[in-house]
Amino acid sequence: MQGRNCDIGNPPPVATRRAFDRGLGYTYRSGSVQWGVALIRFVLSFFGAIFSLVTIGLVMGAMTVGAIFYVYGRDLPDHEQLSQYRPATISRIYSVEGQIVDEFATERRLYTPIEEVPELIKGAFISAEDKNFYTHQGFDLRGIAAAGYEAIATRGETIRGASTIPQQVVKNFLLSSDRSAERKIKELILSVRLENTLTKDKILELYLNEIFLGQNSYGVTAAAQTYFNKSLSELNAGEAAYLAALPKAPSTLHPVRAIERATDRRNFVLREMFENGYIDGETFATEREKPLMTVQNGDYEGFKQQLPPRDYFTDEIRRQLSQDFGEGEFFAGGLTIRATADPELQVVAADALRAALEKYDRDRGNWQGTEVKVDPARLGSETEWREALGAADIPRDIAGWKPAVVLSVSNSLARVGIEDVDEDEDGHYLNAASVEWVRGARVPGDILSVGDVVHVRLEGETDDGSVVLSLRQIPEVQGGFMAMDVNTGRVLAMQGGFSYQDSVFNRATQATRQPGSSFKPFVYAAALDRGFSPASIIVDAPIEIDTGAGIWRPQNASNKFYGPTPLRTGIEFSRNLMTVRLAQEVGMDTIAAYAEEFGVYDNMQPYLANSLGSEETTLYKIVAAYAMFANGGERVEPTLVDRVQDRWGSTIYRHDQRICENCELASLNPTFSPEITSNRTRVMDAVTAYQLTSMLEGVVTRGTASSRINLPVPAAGKTGTTNDSRDVWFVGFTSNIVAGCYIGFDQPRSLGSGVYGGNTCAPVFQQFMEEAVEKYGGGPFEVPPGGEFIKIDRFTGAPLPLDAQGPHVVAEFFRKGAEPVFGLTYDGGFAMGANLPLFTAEELGRQDAVVTTSTGEQVVVPKRADFGTLSSGGLY
Repeated sequence: MQGRNCDIGNPPPVATRRAFDRGLGYTYRSGSVQWGVALIRFVLSFFGAIFSLVTIGLVMGAMTVGAIFYVYGRDLPDHEQLSQYRPATISRIYSVEGQIVDEFATERRLYTPIEEVPELIKGAFISAEDKNFYTHQGFDLRGIAAAGYEAIATRGETIRGASTIPQQVVKNFLLSSDRSAERKIKELILSVRLENTLTKDKILELYLNEIFLGQNSYGVTAAAQTYFNKSLSELNAGEAAYLAALPKAPSTLHPVRAIERATDRRNFVLREMFENGYIDGETFATEREKPLMTVQNGDYEGFKQQLPPRDYFTDEIRRQLSQDFGEGEFFAGGLTIRATADPELQVVAADALRAALEKYDRDRGNWQGTEVKVDPARLGSETEWREALGAADIPRDIAGWKPAVVLSVSNSLARVGIEDVDEDEDGHYLNAASVEWVRGARVPGDILSVGDVVHVRLEGETDDGSVVLSLRQIPEVQGGFMAMDVNTGRVLAMQGGFSYQDSVFNRATQATRQPGSSFKPFVYAAALDRGFSPASIIVDAPIEIDTGAGIWRPQNASNKFYGPTPLRTGIEFSRNLMTVRLAQEVGMDTIAAYAEEFGVYDNMQPYLANSLGSEETTLYKIVAAYAMFANGGERVEPTLVDRVQDRWGSTIYRHDQRICENCELASLNPTFSPEITSNRTRVMDAVTAYQLTSMLEGVVTRGTASSRINLPVPAAGKTGTTNDSRDVWFVGFTSNIVAGCYIGFDQPRSLGSGVYGGNTCAPVFQQFMEEAVEKYGGGPFEVPPGGEFIKIDRFTGAPLPLDAQGPHVVAEFFRKGAEPVFGLTYDGGFAMGANLPLFTAEELGRQDAVVTTSTGEQVVVPKRADFGTLSSGGLY
């Protein structure tokens, strides 16, 4: 073996030298130099082997990691779907003035594009969650190392997450929240992919709109409203820092229960914002010294408190739009809904219906109370009873009413504590006068006991400053009210019961009831369209009909018979027997088709009893149908919504489909208004509509509603009372607004004697329409072309001279080209008995007993007419 020779020093032992010669190729000639060189060679060889092993290990490790990432990265969710992110967002209902009146959501979120998020908000969340957000590529090695070092340095006492904002985004959107190595690997893979797909700002937008921040608030915009009742642009640095502190553990940073911890965490985020350059030193020093002020702590009025209580109107919008768009889209689609309700008239409608229901209830004097009690042991201090009363489940949406709890009862008084009313020195008392409406009660102690939760109304103050209270209760009787524009179908007001918080069932739209005589106009409309006129004579006499299940004998409400009577008088005084005979003449199939065309029924059964309104329908449908009388016979669809926009602002529904001919012009001549072209279909002849409207005016001026309706503009309408007064109705209209009311028990039973549509529901219409007319006006009903006026005697149907005057004279509208035939009498084909007792002039409201005949001759009506003295004549 050849090698380099070393002559320095003594040679090593032979065995050693040979080993080195073989292993390193050296020939040692002598001494320590040869030994040192050999040692260096050995060391280099050893570390070379270690380096090789490490290199191989790193390669293998990298291959292993690569294999792991390959395996876990094969079946990951599609991260590109986040570019089409559509989060669950609040749907909001706005009034006609643009004020928020209600909102619905499964997750309370208001989506805000990143361009509209202030830099202060961005800085707060980046400082709190991911200070290297704009520099890393999805995960932050420095953050991971810092978190690991901190955990080791504190021996596990401080363990903070090292997830970046992209990692949190993919976890929230695409992965579960379980703590596992597998989820963490997937999170890293997806965060890198996300960085390569979306911009930093888009990732931050996803994060700021998705993150849960407690109190059912998702996203920073909703949270700003929940905690501070502010928009993002109104938040100061301390408020932004508190929101940014919440993502880690919103439940443990509650601004009331954990205010110290929440304040400390807010200050930590403020320091991070300062160190990262998002706020200056002065702002940092100022904000960290401020107390944490929130809605939850009572420092600000909450957003919810600024909204009106949810009512029947907005809940009906929820019900209808959930059917039209689906519940998922309604509750999570971020819809912007413009309601048709007039807020002022909505209040009037609620007050009017409540007044009628309460009057009925108090007139009967039955006390049922709330059946809610507070433990008397909790009444010892004002703080305790106020807390207990505040937790009581009792309606709080009745204007002027306050929940109260009975604190003590004496011989003649009951002391009460009233919600949201400060206690005075002497306290508040119910006296004997406050319960005098209750049958059998002389003093409050007769019906009240300590701990009872009741409603009271503050009626004013006495001369000495004492508050005067009256005891109130929610009536058992219920009802509904609705008003709408006759030309557009826009529902202006709706009240579905006494109190929405007491019962959410909407009796205006959901309760199916017998309309009674309020259905009769549809019978008369069908007859007018088929050749009858307001002067046509129908016999008012007894009828017997074999139904197969027995003999049906319909009766007039007065239990009297009035003989041959003009159609006008028949509807003005709501004669049942005339209506049945007329229905038989016209045919129930025809009337059923008419009712379906008007939308009163979907499939009306052609039974003769249904001509008197015995088949059930809703107030919503009846009111909409009456609108077609008022607008001249054109179809109008009722709506509670003017327009619906999606989350991007695009209109996806608009009710008014009329065409505005000039609305595309930038400006109009001041002397001209836009021309609106209606594309509504006609459901009845315009002449018929006017004839019927004129007859319904008679109901209001001299018929069954004459003593209750008194408006400054022409009005028309019809009362309705079902058998045994189970339901009472009034539906009426002016030239521009139609409104209707019904009252009855939810489980139908008699309302009692003396209760009719005219004296119970008509006052609701009157109270509402007084305000509606003052706001919207009204005028004469439009007379259509194609007809002419002829004066007739409204008792006999006989034509009168043009100059005829008197309470018996009425100007009827007849079709041109259809020569009116006077004197024909129709009986529907029913047999009649002879010498039946009929009407007297006084019973019809005449001041005299003189009738003018068709020839101009005046005759005196006997004190009582019957079929022996007044011929029925005509066709049979």
